Amino acid sequence: MTRERLAAMYGVDVAYHSAPGVASPVPVDTVIAVLGSLGVDAGTDRAVRDALAAAEQHRSHALLPPCTVLTAGRRTLEGVLPGLPEGTQLTVHAGAGDALPETPRAPGRYTLRAAAPDGRTAHGDLVVAPARLPGPQGRTFGFMAQLYSVLSARSWGMGDLGDLADLAAWSGRTLGAGFLQINPLHVAVPGHPTDPSPYRPSSRRFRDPVYLRIEAVPEYAYLPPDAREETDRLLRRAAALRDNVLLKDALIDRDAVWELKAAALALLRAVPLSPGRRAAYADFLAEQGQALDDHATWSALAELHGPDWHTWPAALRDPRSTQVARARSAHLDRVDFHSWLAWLTDGQLAEAQRAARDSGMPVGIVHDLAVGVHPGGSDAWSMQDVLAAGMSIGAPPDAFNARGQDWGLPPWRPDALAATGYAPYRDLVARMLRHAGGLRIDHVMGLFRLWWVPQGRPPTEGTYVRYDAEAMLGLLALEAYEAGAVVIGEDLGTVEPGVRDELADRGVLGTSVLWFERDYTGENADRRPLPPSAWRESCLATATTHDLPSTAARLTGEHVELRHRLGLLTRPLAEEQAADAAEVAEWIALLNRLRLLPEGAADEEAVVKAVHRFLARTPARMVGVWLPDGVGDRRPQNLPGTSDAYPNWRLPVADAQGTPLTLEQLAASRRLHDLAEEVRRALGDGARTP
Repeated sequence: MTRERLAAMYGVDVAYHSAPGVASPVPVDTVIAVLGSLGVDAGTDRAVRDALAAAEQHRSHALLPPCTVLTAGRRTLEGVLPGLPEGTQLTVHAGAGDALPETPRAPGRYTLRAAAPDGRTAHGDLVVAPARLPGPQGRTFGFMAQLYSVLSARSWGMGDLGDLADLAAWSGRTLGAGFLQINPLHVAVPGHPTDPSPYRPSSRRFRDPVYLRIEAVPEYAYLPPDAREETDRLLRRAAALRDNVLLKDALIDRDAVWELKAAALALLRAVPLSPGRRAAYADFLAEQGQALDDHATWSALAELHGPDWHTWPAALRDPRSTQVARARSAHLDRVDFHSWLAWLTDGQLAEAQRAARDSGMPVGIVHDLAVGVHPGGSDAWSMQDVLAAGMSIGAPPDAFNARGQDWGLPPWRPDALAATGYAPYRDLVARMLRHAGGLRIDHVMGLFRLWWVPQGRPPTEGTYVRYDAEAMLGLLALEAYEAGAVVIGEDLGTVEPGVRDELADRGVLGTSVLWFERDYTGENADRRPLPPSAWRESCLATATTHDLPSTAARLTGEHVELRHRLGLLTRPLAEEQAADAAEVAEWIALLNRLRLLPEGAADEEAVVKAVHRFLARTPARMVGVWLPDGVGDRRPQNLPGTSDAYPNWRLPVADAQGTPLTLEQLAASRRLHDLAEEVRRALGDGARTP
């Protein structure tokens, strides 16, 4: 029991529910390993007693935490600081000004001071989060797309930030779309080949320069003749690479794209910046500070020693070491090159959001925040003090995966985050919202708890580690409030009771996917499809996601055949097909009962429209249209459970026959226009007219 008490003090669960009402104990060795990663020795009874005594002494001595998070209108300061000695005086200050007369109710950042009767004093940050985020104005629809997959006639073999701005401007002005949700644009870990998954990045704090539109860099116009000639050769090679994808059905090759862009960027960097541009770059460097310096240094060192910092010379594994400082100075030109890339990318991101808002979009670009980072990448190197070494996040065993999941991503240390006043987390969220109208939080349940798997152990031998959700959500809400952005939480899968209610109370939208919306409640739950009136209002309603079959593939059963060819089925093909057909038939029957399918189920395009009419009939604040659904694409962008067997994250958007389509062809697609018109008409007064 003593070890259980110690585990509870650090938010480490000693049991979890593997099924409703079924509690499964966590192996003792797992609890010991997880506590060890938090700097707590729990290997022996004596060590546990000593650790408990040390923790209790620390808690009794500390008057204030580095950061106190209070949600406006929820609790008083005394309510969030219950352990203060009786008679302690609390005062709140706005900046360096005089003390405020009472607990502030206006969202913002303050300084909190405490004076105890025994003479002890302390001060720390006070963050007051808004009681609720307002969300989008009215109801709106928008597109969801993987940016790399949307190639234009001008891009260099994969979709880029110029394409993003163009897609946003066109869909907002022509179709009345209110937002454009895209995949994470985080910097990838370089490699041969590079891991194409946007959900396993090197850094979540900076965006990948592979998405740069080269011709949109202002210095492009001032290339000298010899550099212009070389750039023209690169343009011809880029055109061939693009045509190879679009005309010859090849896969998107981000390494080949980056090879060409890196060569072009080297030429562009030789063009002197104008005085105004030079001043803007200097301001950017000053604003980004240590975080950019770290990332650029890691990028330069990775070119020399490889992309996994664990394999670097020992002296370079500590970002604060003298040897790293010397290496930074020795390779200052490459460090500056990577800083310059971050500046260019930031500028083009700003242009894309400007184009979206100028088109009339009430939200604009919705960026995606991955749940973690690659253990060998930039963020893991520079933030070792707040990430748990030897641990990986994943998912426990459930009805869909009896072996659990290990995602290979190191988790935040909740104790280290709290000790820093949540500075790394606050910084990350602020950076993600910098040029965003909205932010999707991948696996939003991770703000409450994450499944930690000790290195070398199977996912079945992990445990949940809990975070201060009041602080994590409050800080997220304040940053979004100040940015005027909506927040969407990806809350699919196993969700702890109360989490969805808490998110909804704070104005964080959930994610509702058509095929998962069934009646699972009550003793007599029949698991039939939920009628639109039973859906929640506080959500983004969609037919599919990047990890699921397209709507056309779902309706035709082609996704089952694909999984059969790849050996992913757990039942005989005929049994899987029968179950899938029965599920689709249930939804078709509901669409018919609701008179949403007057064209009849034999018309695939009509059923896709009916599915989206259904989504628009729900009370959902946002309706998302998977862009490939607009042209009948059959292929998923990602097929979970595969790596080399399926070209995950490397497919361009294609039509129903599998022919890749350019952004220009998408914009001219009658099918896409008709689908958008159906959704806008079904939303009625809540939709924006272009």
